[in-house]
Amino acid sequence: MDLILQFLHNTGFYLADYRNLIMIVVGSFFVYLAIHKNYEPLLLLPIGFGVILGNIPFFKGFGIGIYEANSVLHYLYFGVTSGVYPSIIFLGLGAMTDFSFLLANPKLMLLGAAAQMGIFFTYLCALGLGFTAPEASSIGIIGGADGPTSIFLTAKLAPHLIGPIAIAAYSYMALIPIIQPPIMLLLTSREERLIRMPEMREVSRKEIIIFPVVGMILCTFLAPASIPLLGPFFFGNILKESGVVDRLANTARTAIIDTATILVGLTVGASTQGDVFLNPKSVGIFLLGAVAFSIATASGILFGKFMNLFLKEKINPLLGAAGVSAVPGSAREVHMMGQREDRTNFLLMHAVACNSSGVIGSAVCAGILWSFLIG
Repeated sequence: MDLILQFLHNTGFYLADYRNLIMIVVGSFFVYLAIHKNYEPLLLLPIGFGVILGNIPFFKGFGIGIYEANSVLHYLYFGVTSGVYPSIIFLGLGAMTDFSFLLANPKLMLLGAAAQMGIFFTYLCALGLGFTAPEASSIGIIGGADGPTSIFLTAKLAPHLIGPIAIAAYSYMALIPIIQPPIMLLLTSREERLIRMPEMREVSRKEIIIFPVVGMILCTFLAPASIPLLGPFFFGNILKESGVVDRLANTARTAIIDTATILVGLTVGASTQGDVFLNPKSVGIFLLGAVAFSIATASGILFGKFMNLFLKEKINPLLGAAGVSAVPGSAREVHMMGQREDRTNFLLMHAVACNSSGVIGSAVCAGILWSFLIG
């Protein structure tokens, strides 16, 4: 009888805490959104399942939980806390990115830069609410709408906040179809949404090959702390564009990035143990994350409108919403918004140009914030 009672006391049913149950519901909701609604399933499905996994109650001291030394999950989580997984993901992103659209119309790079205003605005808001400077920097980077960059910077500055910041960043990336359209409609007129972008010029092979080398040098000289992200990113791109290592490029953009994405999603989700995750700071981070993402979207759009005051050939300000680095979700949403107004208006390639500049911009901003706080 004692053995039976001991067994029952060690089951999850006995050990369950209301916080675990809340997080299991949240994880199940993410899984539902990924499968039923098809909201960024590559992100939400691993994260949602990880949230459920991380909140299965267990008895402490046996090396089971993600925060227990020598547990399997703890070892897998090392790739998050060390910044290894984000660097690997950036390698794959580089091998998937086509910079020809950006090179064909370089002024679109300014929209990617403008969208980073959400990072610094949220940084100031977080400071005002009592977060420390490292914590505020980690929260602010959510405005870049870049999950790997958010994880990387948080791992360096505020590792105790990786769970809520990563979940917030990836959640808002997945919810682009809900968050961005109302902002785009609010800040643009129908006439602006109907603006057609000109045909893109043909970009030479020499430009495409030179760009990742020059881009890496310029960006990392400006913000050396961005080397762990932008180094692999531009390396992955030159693997793709060189045309002489197709096998390596294909591996980087398929097997390598897929493996890292699975491990990031699962372990970040598992890090949201109810007793660690559910606290007032996490709620504040989610609210500030929504502000960051909204301000970033609005900043890009408003800067596009500002540019039109000086340009003879107007640009469609919707493109500013693609300045956040949520690849390719925000570019797709911009294109769909333009299509709702005019089925013959194709904005996708131009939006991809803004999107790719946003990836670079958010990584540079992360490097700048990191360098300020370690300098």
